[in-house]
Amino acid sequence: MATWRYYAMPSGTEAVSGCNAVARFADFGRGRNGGGGACGGRREIKADRLMLMRKWQLRPMKRSFSVRNVSSEHQQKVKDPLTQQEESPGSSHHFPPDASSIASSIQYHAEFTPLFSPEKFEPPKAFFATAQSIRDALIINWNATYDYYERMNVKQAYYLSMEFLQGRALLNAVGNLGLSGAYADALSKLGHNLENIAAQEPDAALGNGGLGRLASCFLDSLATLNYPAWGYGLRYKYGLFKQRITKDGQDEVAEDWLEMSNPWEIVRNDVTYPIKFYGKVLTDSDGKKHWIGGEDIKAVAYDVPIPGYETKTTISLRLWSTKAPAGDFDLSVFNSGKHTQAAEALYNAEKICYVLYPGDESLEGKTLRLKQQYTLCSASLQDIIARFERRSGTKIKWEEFPEKVAVQMNDTHPTLCIPELMRILIDVKGLSWKEAWNITQRTVAYTNHTVLPEALEKWSLELMQKLLPRHVEIIEMIDEELIRTIVSECGTADSNLLEKKLKQMRILENVELPAAFSGLLVKPKASPVAVSTDELGESEEEEEDTEQELEPADGKSKTVKEGIQGKKKKIPEPVPEPPKLIRMANLCVVGGHAVNGVAAIHSEIVKDEVFNDFFQLWPEKFQNKTNGVTPRRWIRFCNPDLSKIITSWTGSEDWVLNTEKLSELRKFADDEDLQAQWRTAKRNNKLKVASLIKEKTGYIVSPDSMFDIQVKRIHEYKRQLLNILGIVYRYKMMKEMSASERKKKFVPRVCIFGGKAFATYVQAKRIVKFITDVGATVNHDPDIGDLLKVIFVPDYNVSVAELLIPASELSQHISTAGMEASGTSNMKFAMNGCILIGTLDGANVEIREEVGEDNFFLFGARANEIAGLRRERAEGKFVPDPRFEEVKKFVRSGVFGSSSYDELLGALEGNEGFGRADYFLVGKDFPSYIDCQAEVDEAYKDQKRWTRMSIMNTAGSYNFSSDRTIHEYARDIWNIKPVELP
Repeated sequence: MATWRYYAMPSGTEAVSGCNAVARFADFGRGRNGGGGACGGRREIKADRLMLMRKWQLRPMKRSFSVRNVSSEHQQKVKDPLTQQEESPGSSHHFPPDASSIASSIQYHAEFTPLFSPEKFEPPKAFFATAQSIRDALIINWNATYDYYERMNVKQAYYLSMEFLQGRALLNAVGNLGLSGAYADALSKLGHNLENIAAQEPDAALGNGGLGRLASCFLDSLATLNYPAWGYGLRYKYGLFKQRITKDGQDEVAEDWLEMSNPWEIVRNDVTYPIKFYGKVLTDSDGKKHWIGGEDIKAVAYDVPIPGYETKTTISLRLWSTKAPAGDFDLSVFNSGKHTQAAEALYNAEKICYVLYPGDESLEGKTLRLKQQYTLCSASLQDIIARFERRSGTKIKWEEFPEKVAVQMNDTHPTLCIPELMRILIDVKGLSWKEAWNITQRTVAYTNHTVLPEALEKWSLELMQKLLPRHVEIIEMIDEELIRTIVSECGTADSNLLEKKLKQMRILENVELPAAFSGLLVKPKASPVAVSTDELGESEEEEEDTEQELEPADGKSKTVKEGIQGKKKKIPEPVPEPPKLIRMANLCVVGGHAVNGVAAIHSEIVKDEVFNDFFQLWPEKFQNKTNGVTPRRWIRFCNPDLSKIITSWTGSEDWVLNTEKLSELRKFADDEDLQAQWRTAKRNNKLKVASLIKEKTGYIVSPDSMFDIQVKRIHEYKRQLLNILGIVYRYKMMKEMSASERKKKFVPRVCIFGGKAFATYVQAKRIVKFITDVGATVNHDPDIGDLLKVIFVPDYNVSVAELLIPASELSQHISTAGMEASGTSNMKFAMNGCILIGTLDGANVEIREEVGEDNFFLFGARANEIAGLRRERAEGKFVPDPRFEEVKKFVRSGVFGSSSYDELLGALEGNEGFGRADYFLVGKDFPSYIDCQAEVDEAYKDQKRWTRMSIMNTAGSYNFSSDRTIHEYARDIWNIKPVELP
């Protein structure tokens, strides 16, 4: 007979300690720095806190509770929440995991929490059982982490992002728990291989590019560094899309990552919040606002555990899914045969979380995107406020809210946090405008990720008034407050200056000034000027002779004459009224207490150009927080061969947590033994990628070639087009040479691309098509052989990156200078000993400083030159390099197939016009780029020099850990401190 044993955690959640078994929990981490208190150094992780072990045995049901006194927390002994055995903070009577116990746990889940039929134990079933076994360990720490945060009532950071590009979780989880070897042995006992089982996990389709990957790195660092924090996002059912490459280029199909469920997530059916759209705002006799009517849905929480590295701290990524109440399903309409109509409300609610970044060319698409953003903000803030109220007990002091809560908006997508927090505080909690505004500004902070004008979100005022009427009222009041501040600072003496400031800084664009300021910009009438009789006569004569020809539907022109006394009058062309917009980035700057860029050069552009007027007004708000990436996922776990070498030569694994230790490799950069080991590790990784390429594309590549990689979102400013045109130039030169000349001049290269073009971004999809066309020609050319291969890896994601990046030897970060905010893939490549070729853009600037100028291939125009070069182009003064013209002619010759590339190349031609005039300066930088690529060839021929450069890149990457970035956010913006579990 099966028996269950539960223990109630102090927070009210119940943890399963056994089912038909005696459960014991083992310490699978390794202690760091001996002892330490709640905020001190790392302690050894205690036994029976991490991994659920089972011995089959009957045990009677027992339910126990424990109550802890917060005031005596530091003195009391720690009780294990499951066994209730007391152990002192310094005790270390833990027992190590063993493969047999883990295998038993996996078998248990295969039998008792099954998602597959019982007959077989094939890889998909083994993956789910393994993941559920690991989740047992995580749940204990997960519950303990938030139980402790609840009792200590610490200030907590909340990171809101539309994207969290997590990647696979299994290897990261066992790695952070220190269980990789134990799980490998356990699965081997069960007839499986850990890497093969991990490969069964689909990548979570919760992001697209660097924005989401950065957010995930931050969560890893927050947990590892023991910072109290929580991530908030949306649970997209179909992700962005799954990319397929055909002869016509990129096709998009829905992601299927949730098709067999997600073993890591736990749905919290008791954590739901109402979300309202549309409706109207009513005002009470006492002036209180009520938002009523409209469309109501529910947001439901799905929690994913984020374990820290070698620490018990396990934080949460809370993802919102949307649904409508069952009562909204109209059964009578359904039974009448109108099935679609009956379920319309359910569909409208659920589709909010269907797709990341739904196409927004239609009004319906724009509405859906705005609904997504508001759902994220409203559900998250309601959850944060509920937690604040619960922790505050009976005495809620709202003025202390910013002392307990820090909300970080990752780009402009969560901007509606500002008016939503104001709405809740004023309309629901009864605070005054002044109190709510003070709380909001002290709570919220904004990270800017772009200088591209089209990426600084602007929403239609009309759409938002319809969808979120109360929020528009609040935004209008914030705009009025801003106008008052600008007028106070600038004065009214210089009306031109004031008008310019208002035009640049207002939140509402193309909207009349509020009534209180309606006469502010009325300019004085011009003094009357004496006009001669002759001039007056000429003027009247000209007016009398004026006429306008109109083009009617029949195509015949007609002269319109009208006016008093037979005068002919010109009918002016109607001037379209500019759309009324809400500038979300301006709202972020006004509503938050901090604004940060994500690289040194980017933060300067933010201050000097993007938000210069705001910087002049509030210089103290603006900061730089250069991005970083987690060294756990991006070296330790994805590149085990290199990790072993680093550990051996630096003397310990301390570098995984303290990346400054990587700099110690510099003194060994010329050591022949290290260089030999380094090259062996790189070649092993290249062999893995060669297998991946054959599997994904069918092409066979040589691991002895240089692996030259550009993987990132396909966009004109990232200039994949420059890369492929450089390859075309290389191919053209090869074809004009003899075989011996080719071999002497060029080193063999495998040029690898990866990345997704947004479904409606036509030019980006043309670039993908062109790359694949070039590859189809070059890869089948017997004259070229292994000297050049062009590969487009389909459906690039985190798991693919974890193979490509360790194998890379040259990586391209070649955006137009001043247009990339930071980049994070450049950091990952450098960490893995890859040499970068790039412009002085984003974090490239700081990477080059750290790794050394001799270990970075630099080309291209500088950021401060770009505006002048565009003016030069518009004036017709640009003279293209003959080699650039040769390449375009070569492409148009038909060598790459029958497709027309006129529209693709047309963007690089002409001097003006939308989509023309080479806005991203591909032609300008082309000669510098191919000259730099020639330098790459020469450097690669000297493998000793190249390996030294590779080592220096890893050694110089130490500053680009997300641990460093998170420490800076915590200290300078969030004002939170580490809290280590007892």
